Amino acid sequence: MSRVVDVPDLVARARSGEPRAVARLISLVEDASPHLRDVAAALAPHTGRARVVGLTGSPGVGKSTMTSQLVTALRRKELRVGVLAVDPTSPFSGGALLGDRVRMQEHATDPGVFIRSMASRGHLGGLAWATPQALRVLDAAGCDVVLIETVGVGQSEVEVAGLADTTVVLVAPGMGDGIQAAKAGILEIADVFVVNKADRDGADQTVRELKHGLSLARRERQGPIWRPPVVRAVAARGEGIEDLVDAIHSHRTWLVDRGELELRRQARAAAEVEAIALQQLRSRIGDLRGGTALDQLAKRVATGEVDPYAAADDLIEGLR
Repeated sequence: MSRVVDVPDLVARARSGEPRAVARLISLVEDASPHLRDVAAALAPHTGRARVVGLTGSPGVGKSTMTSQLVTALRRKELRVGVLAVDPTSPFSGGALLGDRVRMQEHATDPGVFIRSMASRGHLGGLAWATPQALRVLDAAGCDVVLIETVGVGQSEVEVAGLADTTVVLVAPGMGDGIQAAKAGILEIADVFVVNKADRDGADQTVRELKHGLSLARRERQGPIWRPPVVRAVAARGEGIEDLVDAIHSHRTWLVDRGELELRRQARAAAEVEAIALQQLRSRIGDLRGGTALDQLAKRVATGEVDPYAAADDLIEGLR
């Protein structure tokens, strides 16, 4: 029996800054609650104001430490900050395995900060499948800035670029990140590069490699060109954080002045709508597996009586 949820009251409490209400709304999103449509409808009029910054990079580059330092810097400017920290999934509980909230205890008692660890639950690309809707919750709850920290999964975590207004890619000396960046397409998604742990040997070489790669990539780009800055930082000591904040601000100004921010957000909305539609279609196809339509089509394809494209057309027609 599903728990009764007063969605309008929950949204009103979240908008007034009540942390428990915000947490409850995100839980409804993560659990794909039957109230999810009502939640989305109630949130929609109150979204679109928050600045969204994504932080990504390979494991060990210091994403969580950098996120914590960014929160501190933004709070000094009296901005309300939300953090969605995506962690690997526990194979036992299905929850977030590492729990970034543990690593950001200094902000735990700050009413102007909301931190939520989200389990990736097998979703590829460095994010959890519920991240877009969780972002809407924090946006509607009055966060001025939402930081999205991706799970450290190596070279595949590029999905954040489609969700963030500004994507910050962290690399570190001695990890081969300069070479990895060119292979992984990271040069295409980064709006700001941060060479973290810049007090280590090899930092200068990493900066040179990134700048060289960026100079080559710019020759192939068309349309408005933003030149991603390369910021040096030592997050553990709080060094370079203000430079990073300035770089993020400069990128947002560039986006707004050229109309790119609106285009990015429209693309984000299109991807979100498409993902929801595909999920619903998959669900309905799953329902067909309980019947005979899909099995009959599969038999006809297996025997060569019909090709798979024609069978797919029949399947889609049956879903209407």
